[in-house]
Amino acid sequence: MSSKVPEEARQRRRTANSIKDSLRGLRVQLSFLNHRVGTRVALKDIDLDCLDLLSQRGPLSPTALSRLAGLHPATTTGVLDRLERGGWITRDRDPADRRAVVVRVLPDRHAEVFEHYRGANAQMDDLLADYDAAQLELIADFLTRATAVSRQATDDLGDPA
Repeated sequence: MSSKVPEEARQRRRTANSIKDSLRGLRVQLSFLNHRVGTRVALKDIDLDCLDLLSQRGPLSPTALSRLAGLHPATTTGVLDRLERGGWITRDRDPADRRAVVVRVLPDRHAEVFEHYRGANAQMDDLLADYDAAQLELIADFLTRATAVSRQATDDLGDPA
């Protein structure tokens, strides 16, 4: 029985490494997809990332966006200036503090971005249809936890400056 445990441990290690390799491959492919979408809508990669963060978590203050994106405030200002000039976002007074500004995505332009992901989303729907509800919950849990681990690893590296 003792010879079985090391083989199970080796198999687990191989499977874990395969998962990590697949996540790396997914990261690269998503980066390529996002770059192509950004090119089609004339957005730099970082601008598209910030637009996505604002879409998911906004409206946000420029400071909050800087923290989420891990960007220097001056870099964030440049990103927001480009997004505003392009008609992607608007800067409004914060209703809770009229001295502060919040940034929000303009929905009409944002729909333009999502149109370019339509094919990928349809293919993902087809892929997910192969899994039952319990499997989908497990996948969702794994991805949520993997995102949290990645966020922590990013925080552990500190500011890029």
